[in-house]
Amino acid sequence: MGLVKNSLKLFPLILIVIVLTSCSLIGVGGKQITIGGKNFTEQYLLSEMTGFLLTEEGFNVKQMNNLGSTVVRTALENEQVDMMWEYTGTALVTYMEEEPIIDPEEAFQKVKAIDAERNIHWMNMSEVNNTYALVMDRAKSKELGIRSISDLAAYVNDHPQALTMASDAEFANRPDGLPGVEETYDFEFGANQIKQMDLGLTQRALNDGQVDVSVAFETDATIKNYDLVILEDDNQFFPPYRAAVSINQEVYEKYPEIEEITERLAEKLDSDVMRELNYKVDIERNSVSVVAHDWLVENGLLDEE
Repeated sequence: MGLVKNSLKLFPLILIVIVLTSCSLIGVGGKQITIGGKNFTEQYLLSEMTGFLLTEEGFNVKQMNNLGSTVVRTALENEQVDMMWEYTGTALVTYMEEEPIIDPEEAFQKVKAIDAERNIHWMNMSEVNNTYALVMDRAKSKELGIRSISDLAAYVNDHPQALTMASDAEFANRPDGLPGVEETYDFEFGANQIKQMDLGLTQRALNDGQVDVSVAFETDATIKNYDLVILEDDNQFFPPYRAAVSINQEVYEKYPEIEEITERLAEKLDSDVMRELNYKVDIERNSVSVVAHDWLVENGLLDEE
């Protein structure tokens, strides 16, 4: 009888242990995904937004951010991360050692075909284009009538030595940087007209009036912060660096719903949106998580908690 009583007393405890163990097993056996990301604001935001969406759809999400390009790419190839947002231009030129392709869709299909042989699937190319750009102060651009790189070339040819440009050493010397721009648009800055400095300082120098033109990336927050004008690349020199999802093939086949989930995000993103989000983090000093969450809620992609 005492044994029966003791057994009855232990029953609730046993039941609790069983329930907790079951919950633990459900978590372990649920949909698992690891998102990789690079070490700059835009990548933090893309990873965080993707994490929110997948979590809402029942995934257990782990993020591995703050990684260099080649490090996170290697992690994807080695299946240490399952998926990431990557740029078509980076994949094509850096990882695949192919020549740049100007047409965005053609570039996307090229990287998709090459990576299919490496067990990596590409999908949902967005309008976010993290490519090089030439920028000017808005007032200066209006004053001189320079709205495109062709306009800039014409002005430099008509007014030698009149304008100066801020550039980092890499862009100033690489074939797909300033030398290529000058060749394509048939103009040339004199050696004394190019002020070389760290990339993070170029737009600040432009804003301070130290130079007239600066190199930038199309989604830079400083473009909004300093009210700069992106000169139209009317001869389409700069190759596209479109953000798209790359994912391990087996993971994609296991969770095909990820394509539809991330498609919702890709369809609403472009360079203007990304620049605004980068601005909220880099300039206004809001947290990545808050900016990502609020934007998803505002755009109907995430239920407000």
